[in-house]
Amino acid sequence: MYELVNRVVRILKKIVPESVVRPLRPMYHRALSFFMALSYGFPAQKLTVIGVTGTKGKSTTAEMLFSILRTAGHKTALISTIRFAIEDDSEPNRYKMTLQGRGFAQAFMRRALKAGCTHLVIEVTSESVLQYRHRFLDLDGLVVTNIQREHIESHGSFEKYVAAKRAIVETLVRSPKHSRTLVANTDIPESRVFLSAPVSKSIGFSASELKNISGDERSVSFEYSGIHFSLPITGIFNAMNALAAIKTAEAFGVPLETCAKALGKLSRISGRVEHIDAGQDFIVVVDYAHTPDSLQALYDAFPKNRKICVLGNTGGGRDTWKRPEMGRIADEACEKVILTNEDPYDEDPRAIVDAMARGMKRPPLIIMDRREAIRAALMAARTGDAVLISGKGTDPFIMGARGARLPWSDAGVVREELERLLAKV
Repeated sequence: MYELVNRVVRILKKIVPESVVRPLRPMYHRALSFFMALSYGFPAQKLTVIGVTGTKGKSTTAEMLFSILRTAGHKTALISTIRFAIEDDSEPNRYKMTLQGRGFAQAFMRRALKAGCTHLVIEVTSESVLQYRHRFLDLDGLVVTNIQREHIESHGSFEKYVAAKRAIVETLVRSPKHSRTLVANTDIPESRVFLSAPVSKSIGFSASELKNISGDERSVSFEYSGIHFSLPITGIFNAMNALAAIKTAEAFGVPLETCAKALGKLSRISGRVEHIDAGQDFIVVVDYAHTPDSLQALYDAFPKNRKICVLGNTGGGRDTWKRPEMGRIADEACEKVILTNEDPYDEDPRAIVDAMARGMKRPPLIIMDRREAIRAALMAARTGDAVLISGKGTDPFIMGARGARLPWSDAGVVREELERLLAKV
């Protein structure tokens, strides 16, 4: 059914003028959401569905919650920016969006049910709201990690972006499920206000609940409610992502000891402070870092290392305000900065890079070819350095003009270039 609808939609797009389609688009998306849920038998009604939303930390929090639920003995599925998983069966998300349209989620949930799953963890983005892809998810729970300035051009304003997140909260409010639990970050005012929503249970979380936080370039640890947590991932900021997952799991009856066990054996999270090790004597990390706050947090995770930073973090046509700010942060934190291409779409890629450069006091090295930029950074590294490559994470394409897609993997390119570099030594 999913593939059939896809084919029909592609044909209609070619023959129906955009002027006709535009005013009918909201009605079309609503009807399609209902039709696809109906055709797959409303599978969300038969699952415990926990949504994860927010500006930062969605994918990491979803992965953590997925691991906790599985450790607690629940057969669990996952839909995230990074991957689609049904228990151990996993495939990378090769799309440029988290929550696919045209019934993808409904089809996936049906597959999860057939595989015996009882729980689903699903990322829900503000972009999905624009096309009503969040409808008929029938949420049992929702966690809001945080709210920051992002996707402003897409939504029209920060207020409209917040409204889109509020629409996701309303999805939980309207859910037909008997018990509906909302977990939100009370350190951020925009998240805090969501807790007034009329749901069965509202739970806040705050950094003040964490004690004895510490971390290095390979791990982070903290205490929560008298329990010690040690995670094999980088970045003190991940303590808050872990707390979001823990609080949510607690609300669904998972003991803290089980949470600690699951997070202690957490697998590497692709594209999220992902270490690439090929035998080199310096650190290489690939990270998404798509906001100024997340970029700063990435750099702060390596305080003792000389940092060589590849910066290509602002795609074309969106969030132009942050370009000089990203440049400023890199300029202040990194010994060497290489500016490069990310996803220009229909915008001039050099203009994007020049905008980042305007936030810098030192002249950066500009290498527009992203592979060449990565190669230059690796060649410049010395023993003990940290080469930090940000902007793409697990994105599978570099998006160019008129819909052009260049298959891409930051992690894959890094491995290839490291192999070439080490072969010469």
